[in-house]
Amino acid sequence: MAPKFESFSEFFPYYLAEHSLPVCRGLHYAGTTLATATVLYALYSQTWWMLLLFPVIGYGFAWVGHYGFEKNRPATFDYAWWSLMGDYKMYSLWATGKIGPAMEEAMEKHGRRNSKGVEGAL
Repeated sequence: MAPKFESFSEFFPYYLAEHSLPVCRGLHYAGTTLATATVLYALYSQTWWMLLLFPVIGYGFAWVGHYGFEKNRPATFDYAWWSLMGDYKMYSLWATGKIGPAMEEAMEKHGRRNSKGVEGAL
């Protein structure tokens, strides 16, 4: 179970620390990209049933990253909305090349249960 947080700004460094491995973050980026593209296509084509794929695609990639690589429990179970917001914020940090410093700060604040630490800036 995740620690208790009172705000998203308090939660986000913890969220980042739970994504210390580049492969986990990469799976999140792939899932976020594909899930967002699916929603946009569903809206454009008015293929409404495709909206059901958003959580399957997004969570599918993310959970492989957490259970298969990070070996931790996704924060979604405790903070569903903040986790979704965190995923898009993490994605934007990556897309703008700012993920490295943000990860370092998060790791200093929340430590790591995984011996591999912060690897790369993916």
